[in-house]
Amino acid sequence: MATTTTVKRALAALAARTDVDRGPHVAVIDEAEAALGDLDRAAGFVDSVGLDRLETAIETAETAGDAAAAERGTDALDAYRAFRRAAAGQLDPESVDAEATPETDRRAAE
Repeated sequence: MATTTTVKRALAALAARTDVDRGPHVAVIDEAEAALGDLDRAAGFVDSVGLDRLETAIETAETAGDAAAAERGTDALDAYRAFRRAAAGQLDPESVDAEATPETDRRAAE
């Protein structure tokens, strides 16, 4: 479970964004992607931002023609959904690549 400190840190990072060239949807995608590397941070993202906002951010990126951000967001969303399935015991542990990340999966597909 995410701690209050973790959630505050995630929210502060989102609020402190200064790169106004990029829309808020990119900030959501950036945080979703960055949070994947830390379980507490990932849980904090899901609790404070939510996967529905990530889905909206992906749609906004697609509408804005930002295919790279939309792809990164989709990869992150897929990872969060896999986390949920694993937590619910719906993944076969032998079928999960412990070294896989959205980045390594993307490179393998190329």
